[in-house]
Amino acid sequence: MKLAITGCNGSVGTRVVLAALAQGHTVLGLDSVPCSEPLASLLLRHSKAATEDGGPPRFTFKRVDLTDFDAALAALEGYEGIVQLAAVRTPADYKVMAHNTNVVISWNILRAAAELGINRVAQASSVNVIPLVWTDRHDFEYFPLDEEHPCRPDELYGLSKVICELQADTIVRRYPSMRVASLRLSWSLPSREEALRDDPERRKNDLWGYVQEDSAAEAFLLAVAGENGKWSGHEPFFIVAPDTSANEDSLELWQTYWRHVPLKEGKDLSGRKGFFDCSKAERLLGWVHRNPGE
Repeated sequence: MKLAITGCNGSVGTRVVLAALAQGHTVLGLDSVPCSEPLASLLLRHSKAATEDGGPPRFTFKRVDLTDFDAALAALEGYEGIVQLAAVRTPADYKVMAHNTNVVISWNILRAAAELGINRVAQASSVNVIPLVWTDRHDFEYFPLDEEHPCRPDELYGLSKVICELQADTIVRRYPSMRVASLRLSWSLPSREEALRDDPERRKNDLWGYVQEDSAAEAFLLAVAGENGKWSGHEPFFIVAPDTSANEDSLELWQTYWRHVPLKEGKDLSGRKGFFDCSKAERLLGWVHRNPGE
């Protein structure tokens, strides 16, 4: 499949590029800044291999401002699927930059895909569509959190991701041949150990969540290239490890920090089970979180 991967220089984007190439896809990396060192080396190797084989390179890179719709449209022409990762990853100034940048890029990518007949898009959303890291206001209705939980952010980053998901709802209503996944990523890291903190209180606001970065990359590729016929239209998915990044048992964490939040009927927090329910991603995408060595 010919895939365009936006925000390819980022930590998640780089892993998606590597995974896509390993699976045999042809990849265009798009970013607003020059090609990062890991990808520059990859670009050189693929250019050399293409010269020796006499065919086109399987990895190319373009620097492009995706807040410019016409530039996005031109860059994406000829591709079959898009992994949309270009974004401001924090609230930044807590005023307008993250919100405006994320919302405009998301719509430009979705609208360009529709214009070009690209029917497969996977975009990065965030667990922060539910108030978590960037706010002191928490209104959890139950644990573990799933895609049915209301999204009521009170800060601009979470709001930008809610709007990105609403934009996906809108585009598939108008273009029903399109299929869009919004992947609500937790903290993406090389390993669980890197998410551990000595004091569990330091991570209580994000519910001790994490996702191994290569497993996150796999989720994006399943969402954009998988064809199991189990879903259509737009669907959001939590993409979080099934265990916490704390050494304490989850029930102990719940009783210490969140005992006022009820457990959803039929669910439990035994052992180190996580506070996010990712069964939808497993059921519809076939995604199962894996740590290195598993």
